[in-house]
Amino acid sequence: MASGGVSVASLWTEVNRCGQNGDFTRALKALTRILHENRDDVTALHCKIVCLVQNGSFKEALHVINTHSKTITSDVVFEKAYCEYRLNRVENALKTIEAAPEQTDKLKELYGQVLYRMERYDDCKSVYTDLIRNSQDEYEEERKTNLAAVVASMSQWEEAPLEDLGLPESTYELCYNAACALIGQGQLTESLNKLRQAEELCRVSLADDSDVTEEDIESELAVIHSQMAYVMQLQGRTDEALQLYNQVIKLKPSDVGLLAVTANNIITINKDQNVFDSKKKVKLTNAEGVEYKLATKQLQAIDFNKALLAMYTNQADQCRKLSSSLQSQNPGHPRPVLIQVAQLCREKQHSRAIELLQQFSDQHPESASGIKLTMAQLYLIQGHVTKACDVLRSIEEFKHKSGMVSALVTMYSHEEDIDSAIEVFKQAIKHYQTEQPGSAVHLALVREAANYKLKYGRKKEAISDLEQLWKQNTNDIHTLAQLISAYSLVDTDKAKSLSKHLPSVDMLALKVDVDELENSIAATYIRKKAAKVTGENAPKEQTWLPMKERSYYRGKKKGKKKEQIGKGTQGTTAGASAELDASKTASSPPTSPRPGSASGSSAAPASNVVPPRQQKPAASGATRKKAPQKKKKGGKGGW
Repeated sequence: MASGGVSVASLWTEVNRCGQNGDFTRALKALTRILHENRDDVTALHCKIVCLVQNGSFKEALHVINTHSKTITSDVVFEKAYCEYRLNRVENALKTIEAAPEQTDKLKELYGQVLYRMERYDDCKSVYTDLIRNSQDEYEEERKTNLAAVVASMSQWEEAPLEDLGLPESTYELCYNAACALIGQGQLTESLNKLRQAEELCRVSLADDSDVTEEDIESELAVIHSQMAYVMQLQGRTDEALQLYNQVIKLKPSDVGLLAVTANNIITINKDQNVFDSKKKVKLTNAEGVEYKLATKQLQAIDFNKALLAMYTNQADQCRKLSSSLQSQNPGHPRPVLIQVAQLCREKQHSRAIELLQQFSDQHPESASGIKLTMAQLYLIQGHVTKACDVLRSIEEFKHKSGMVSALVTMYSHEEDIDSAIEVFKQAIKHYQTEQPGSAVHLALVREAANYKLKYGRKKEAISDLEQLWKQNTNDIHTLAQLISAYSLVDTDKAKSLSKHLPSVDMLALKVDVDELENSIAATYIRKKAAKVTGENAPKEQTWLPMKERSYYRGKKKGKKKEQIGKGTQGTTAGASAELDASKTASSPPTSPRPGSASGSSAAPASNVVPPRQQKPAASGATRKKAPQKKKKGGKGGW
């Protein structure tokens, strides 16, 4: 008999009845009385732990497990790991699962969830693939949804190529995850179509439930709409994107991850405008638990935007604090340094900004390309054109590209350093002669080099380029004429020899249509001679006045320099100037709602309960850099 005169058997009956009715609080009371009689009753302890988990009391359940660890060991491995997972102690959960004496199906399900949270997507994919292959029960659709979420995350965060795993798109969760995967591949139009399909599937599936209101449907569609807005934003349709984002915010969804992502993306659209709205939205990114809902790249993007917002709102100390913290967390990432540099430039500390850039470039040469472009721009702002050229020529990744060659030649020409400009051509031609001989870009560079040398009177140096071009096309009369002209100054015999390849006058005459020439306007125009005037009417010999003494003289017009930085030489590749202008770099990227799955992560464990599945939204980080904005007149504008 238990205390109070009630038998233990009747208490177990009460536990069983309450468990079937889902009244776990009442079941706990009966179990407490049972354990009062026998505190080491393994079955009662196990049931108590399950009831605590069902009520969401994960800390208390874990305390019971740890307190009775000698009594209940392998019996509650799943429950222990699940509590650790729900308490965001994923490392502990992983250790508990891997130390289990037997890997049951439900433990494997939880293992997949833990790996997903830890962003070990490849291992996670293997777990779900194995479960789908070897399991046949009512949870197959949920497992496929989770696998689709893993594929989408690999596409978005790891830029992995899509792998066709034969997953269906019969539910809106599966369809949504497929759309996320397409975003990672840059297939934005296809992704948007897939999201519309997911929206329709969601409406149809919820319409059959009479208890579901329109508000409930809109709440369920929030993650899909936020993802649609993200795609539109990537497509440059910011007005439409902003409208959808605000609709999601007004719904006040309970998912703090979705709210944080949506608010962040609104901030990226606002940039340095509408900062009051951005300051309100940034509070949504600080909600409790956000760090457990989003991927690492999403959290990074949000933190970058917080630092940029501090800069735009003239909170210099806050900007420095945030960017320094970001740099310590991500020492090899260039964006925190660029934010610090942008803040220094707003304060007119260009020299200090260049020091920071140089320091990062020396410490992280693998990430120095964008940093050096910014450094070159700052040198140009200070008027140090040659230093800017030296920095640009040190970027191995870009220095031989047509746009870079064009920019360097333009800047050297502005400095009247023709030798350095020719050297740039020489190195680029040598590179393509080795890597892509005879390619279009190779021959284009040779042509531009020859024209440049001829323009500046370097005919002797142009000979080798012209010979190379003419050998590629011996029918190119224009190049042959240039080559003969160049040789005429250094080797007349060679010039004469080459002139034999010119077409004869008779051959040229064959191409002339005499009748057409005679009928042309120029051929029929005859200039009339003025009649001869004699005597007193004969004009006297005119003595021309100097230009300055003439009545119509208005003085010389002040013209601009013929050559200015950024004007470009012949053959300038489109986008060369933009490639150099760090202020034109894209802003810190918006994030996209996270690939999700069929049900939330709050499912409680029982003998047949599948652990929580990836449903929460996740963002697409990618990464464009948030560019400091150009300075406005009279303000503390950017650079």
